[in-house]
Amino acid sequence: MNTKTLPFLLLMLVSFIMKGQELTVAELHFSGAKQTKTSFIENLVDVQKGMMLDSVLINRDILRLKRLPSISHAYFNVTVLPNETCSLEYVIEENFTLIPFANLFSSSNDNFAFRVGLQEFNSFGRNITLGAFYQYDNYSSFGLSVRAPYLFSSKLGLAVNYNDFTTLEPVFFQDDTADYKYSNTGFELLGLYEFNFKNRMELGFSFFTEDYQYVEGATGAGVPLNLNVDKHLFKFIYDYNSLDYFYHYLEGFRSQLNLQYVGSTNANLPEFLIGFNDFTYFKRIGDRGNWANRLRLGLASNVDSPFAPFTVDNNLNIRGVGNTIDRGTGMIVLNTEYRQTFIDRNKFVLQGNIFVDGGTWRNPAGGFDDLWNSENIRIYPGVGLRFMHKRIFNAIFRIDYGYGITKDGDNGIVFGIGQYF
Repeated sequence: MNTKTLPFLLLMLVSFIMKGQELTVAELHFSGAKQTKTSFIENLVDVQKGMMLDSVLINRDILRLKRLPSISHAYFNVTVLPNETCSLEYVIEENFTLIPFANLFSSSNDNFAFRVGLQEFNSFGRNITLGAFYQYDNYSSFGLSVRAPYLFSSKLGLAVNYNDFTTLEPVFFQDDTADYKYSNTGFELLGLYEFNFKNRMELGFSFFTEDYQYVEGATGAGVPLNLNVDKHLFKFIYDYNSLDYFYHYLEGFRSQLNLQYVGSTNANLPEFLIGFNDFTYFKRIGDRGNWANRLRLGLASNVDSPFAPFTVDNNLNIRGVGNTIDRGTGMIVLNTEYRQTFIDRNKFVLQGNIFVDGGTWRNPAGGFDDLWNSENIRIYPGVGLRFMHKRIFNAIFRIDYGYGITKDGDNGIVFGIGQYF
């Protein structure tokens, strides 16, 4: 039987039972939860003992459970009891959630850079994420993070991040390029709130220091060789999520809006507004195919600065293009790929993909016509492989090779953990 039809048939069965009689949930059980606290799950689901059996609420609970990092899959069983009551059981298949991760990235003109780290996605059995990373990209960096979306209730949580980030950044001006040692050290605090099953938001602020030190390359009038600036940032994120999950397969639509105001104490790095929205759409193709799409639209204050906020980069938007090869104050990026599963065993999955990454950027202080300028358009088709473990959260090791077909196109391999988007 097609596995995608099973949840539908179960819900049809529940609906059929309910048409014949109104059933009350007399017993509510959770099986399969070993690391995840049962009390945490009880507070998270909508169905409670004493309620009427409702297939809509059950379906929503199942989807909510499958979105948790600690759970790879979930389903339910209903047993009819005397006196128009029933027993409802949520069956949970847990993930292993203490996950090391690594990202390696390069292009034909770049040295290798990497990021390694460790994350526990189900700390204290309450789906609290604790993480740390180390990165080497010409210089050493590290970061620490805590994310607890259900810390205070089933809707309200908190996230805290600390980063000490240093890398070699290209700065673009007057058709020339200079390399700067760039450091960003700061602290971020976010409040997390879930309005309902599909809608949530994040609101918070951060304080950080940016430091630029000239290394080599071109120089220009008005472009400082050294710069150290204290900044503050206010952030708002709105997430609409209607995705459905079946292990590593996804289907549905998601929209993630990110708005930020960045204040500065130095005119060389002026204050600015920045906003971008990721629209993602996934479609199941047969039993083993998945079509995945991401459209990213971004716009920032159009200041004439070599330190523009949007970058063209291997790990963010265009696979194979290189590490931070350009900057802009506006962008349109489309990533589309077809994922085909070749091997699907009880725990192991081998998946291949073909993709096209394309994007264009507005130059600092430029016009919107920059977006249609062939000099700013980059298109990179490519192929990749995915090696997955179905019982370990986000245990997807990916290898992608992208080849540029537009002017001055580069090519390169991008390694990472997790799907590219």
